Amino acid sequence: MGVIVARITLLAKNLRKAPTDAEKLLWKHLRLKQAEGFKFRRQSPVGNYIADFACFEKKLIIEVDGGQHADSVKDKKRDRWFKENGFKILRFWNNEVLDNTEGVLEVIRGELLSSLS
Repeated sequence: MGVIVARITLLAKNLRKAPTDAEKLLWKHLRLKQAEGFKFRRQSPVGNYIADFACFEKKLIIEVDGGQHADSVKDKKRDRWFKENGFKILRFWNNEVLDNTEGVLEVIRGELLSSLS
């Protein structure tokens, strides 16, 4: 395992141990294939980045952000890499997940079902 991969894997493991309240809440609804039967992984390495939630089958990444991510140049670079590698990104604010969980889940379900054959 390369140094960068090992670092990213360790960071992802640490992030899984300390989720935000919004990440905990969303994970309750995504884990165990509860979202339309699709498997999600949390704090998952994707390339040289870590996605809050990733569904590799649908190439869907879900990010749950706090205010520190507003207009983040790093996030824009990450998103560009994800898109260039075929991933779709759904980005929600923490307060959206906490205050409108069902609305957030509807958007996620819609994306999961949008391209079913």
